[in-house]
Amino acid sequence: MGTAQEQMSLRDRAYATYLSGEYADAIDYYAQIYEKVSLEPDEVLAVAESYRRIEEWEQAADWYQNYLSNEEEDDNIRFVYAKVLKSMGEYETAIAEFKKIEYNDLLHAEVEKEIQGSDSARVWMENPTAHEIKNENEINTEKAEFGVWPIDGEVFYAGEPSTFTKNKSGKTGRAYLKTYSAEIDQDGLSLKYPALLEDIFNDAQYHVGPIVSSKDREQLFVTRTNPASSYENVQTEGHRFRRKNLEIIIYTKNEDSWSARPFPYNNVKEYSVGHAALNEEEDVLYFASDMPGGAGGVDIWRSERSSDGEWGEPQNLGSEVNTSGDEVFPFVYEDTLFFSSDGHRGMGGLDIFKAVEKNGTFTNVENLQYPVNSPADDFAFVISEDEEKFQKGYLSSNRTGGVGLDDVYSFTYKKPFITINLVGKVFDKETDSLLDSVDVLIKTSTGEENALLSLDGRFQTELMKNENYAISAKKKGYMEDSKEIQVGEPLADTTFVVDLYLQPVHTKGISFVLNDIYYDFDKADIRPDAAKILDKLVTVMNDNPTLRIELSSHTDSRGSDDYNMKLSERRAKSAVDYLISKGIDSSRMVAKGYGETRLVNKCANGVECTEEEHQQNRRTEIEVLDY
Repeated sequence: MGTAQEQMSLRDRAYATYLSGEYADAIDYYAQIYEKVSLEPDEVLAVAESYRRIEEWEQAADWYQNYLSNEEEDDNIRFVYAKVLKSMGEYETAIAEFKKIEYNDLLHAEVEKEIQGSDSARVWMENPTAHEIKNENEINTEKAEFGVWPIDGEVFYAGEPSTFTKNKSGKTGRAYLKTYSAEIDQDGLSLKYPALLEDIFNDAQYHVGPIVSSKDREQLFVTRTNPASSYENVQTEGHRFRRKNLEIIIYTKNEDSWSARPFPYNNVKEYSVGHAALNEEEDVLYFASDMPGGAGGVDIWRSERSSDGEWGEPQNLGSEVNTSGDEVFPFVYEDTLFFSSDGHRGMGGLDIFKAVEKNGTFTNVENLQYPVNSPADDFAFVISEDEEKFQKGYLSSNRTGGVGLDDVYSFTYKKPFITINLVGKVFDKETDSLLDSVDVLIKTSTGEENALLSLDGRFQTELMKNENYAISAKKKGYMEDSKEIQVGEPLADTTFVVDLYLQPVHTKGISFVLNDIYYDFDKADIRPDAAKILDKLVTVMNDNPTLRIELSSHTDSRGSDDYNMKLSERRAKSAVDYLISKGIDSSRMVAKGYGETRLVNKCANGVECTEEEHQQNRRTEIEVLDY
């Protein structure tokens, strides 16, 4: 009888420990019970849940399977069991379990998302990205190491001490986290020489880390479990518990010492705040929290620093980023937010995602796929170096094949080598034949020039992204032609094709229209856009010193004949005067106004025509008088 009473007391302690979130301790209690008697179904489920919470997937799967094989169908438990299988990379088995949940309206959307994630995971693993992942085994141990923050040739991270200690977490059964540093090797990536940080950052009783530094190393933002007597009161199934929550402590350097102050929005009696990250300007702090007002679970929030240095009211990043699941470990690089989530479509456990900021909101959430992500938990993604052809950084993961539990991994991403080509041809405008021995000039918006000699009328060169180019071609005896192109940031190999047509001026009697010469209504002044065209004619006259031309202006038929004749004469004279102002001898040019006497189509007086047809008659022409 006494033994039975003692056994019941142990069961009560086991269940209360499980409800309080001390999962490793609960597993120990249930193991003691199991040595003597069989476990009840709810106890089997508690063991399964405890193993899942400390991410020991194989044991969790065994205990869930045990529960489901002996109990009536439970969609919610089967859903969790299938997610555990997914986190183990057992995608086919996981999908089969998900599909057993057929008629549950509440779970339908979540089941579909998990099946899609499993299908995507198999595709991603067959088609990995260009990321090369390396376990940093110089700092990883059989314990947990994670949350790297690189700064000035070294990194900060969180890790479990390997030394024996009686002060252990009831949840994990392992030592509480401390903050470490490590050096970055000469390759700019590999980590070595791990060392505990000084006591001021590690003197808390419970978990300490991860840690984030400002660029000048004058401020550190440390996540830790609140060590004081403050706690959150939680009541579950008639049991009352004290839950220790996370907080962010801001350390500020004062010459040779540090002062510590809490982040103003810590509230350990109601919720957790942790996983700090700074933007490039260091005026926005991103963090993870289960504070009220979020989408559910843990969300990512932001707080802006005001001009007086104080942090503003937290703002939730919204439903594009946050889900009913957990979003944790934010990192912001330029306009991109990287974070981990188990609420978006992923490979299993936590996956790493990115979202791009647009108009103050992060949108277009994308999974970084395999091998950045795996079936297990992948988190704490940071970029340490970003060049044109590659990117380097770190992530943390408890994927299989590591040194210990959570491990630090480095990555190198070889960016796709995208070529941007310019391919062009230069033609004789009269004959449409390719011209030989043509000078081609390619000029950027910043004034950089690339001069090419095309022997056969063809030219080719590489261009730079995010640049504007002016391409011009010239040859003695021809009027030059030019075009402009804008190069953005293409996602694949891109070729710009440019064809230039040079008008010959080396034959007496030849005539051609000088395109794009426009005048304001009833005016003869040379507009800036017309000046650009006339400047090309200046170049032709300078390059061909024996060239003599007639520059004529023509109008459409609308208006009186006399008015149009006088207007065209004024415009022709204005154009010639412009050329004279540019140094061209007046004896080489004749200004002539023809009014409406040389129409090029049917649009004479009284004939109804479109505006486009009238435009054909409003033109400036060049005729070669001598060469």
